[in-house]
Amino acid sequence: MTQHSRNTPQFYLTAPSPCPYLPGQEERKVFTHLVGERAAELNDLLTHGGFRRSQSIAYRPACENCRACISVRVVAEDFRPTRSMRRILDRNRDLVGEMRASVPTSEQYSVFRSYLDARHRDGGMADMTVLDYAIMVEDSHVETRVVEYRRRGPDTAINARGRGELLAVALTDVLSDGLSMVYSFFDSDQASRSLGTFMILDHIARARTIRLPYVYLGYWVEGSRKMDYKGRFLPQERLTPDGWKRVER
Repeated sequence: MTQHSRNTPQFYLTAPSPCPYLPGQEERKVFTHLVGERAAELNDLLTHGGFRRSQSIAYRPACENCRACISVRVVAEDFRPTRSMRRILDRNRDLVGEMRASVPTSEQYSVFRSYLDARHRDGGMADMTVLDYAIMVEDSHVETRVVEYRRRGPDTAINARGRGELLAVALTDVLSDGLSMVYSFFDSDQASRSLGTFMILDHIARARTIRLPYVYLGYWVEGSRKMDYKGRFLPQERLTPDGWKRVER
């Protein structure tokens, strides 16, 4: 493959398949490869246009009869947690998050496996091995980080790192204008902590600290129990045919 072709994206369309979010619907996706010297720049551009990254692939829904998947990004500086979100933050004050290089570990995979077995037993990722997980974390040509969330350990007060039990992990891309949460998972025995919400709240705080305006959450699907929660993080911007539009409530 020539250097020119590596830096010039080519787009492909998948065949129809059952929609994982809305019963009775079919989904198709348009996708391209994120490779070459301009991969990070292309990832930024495509994310602004509603694409998501999975390993070295950027994709976006291209369904013939449905437009329910809407890209959303939280406006970090203006975000204020609701009362229930503040309770979640308080419930998890014993956790410390550390942003690290995107290096997979067996400890992460153990939490990942617990999450899949409890919540996505019949999903497309259910059979992922430890090697599959390693590829998911490492196969990135853009700036990707792993955020580990642990119970505070005995050394936390000394070096600000939690060395206790690993409870949750987020795979996150650092874009020019925000943090993009590619995939997150948590210990299935810790459901009462609402760790999925907690990780989003933590990413909003991180984006604000490093002066990035947005946290990209992927697709919001109104009416889908799997995706509807993303609409609670306000204010946010939603991608429409006329561009990003701010939503306050």
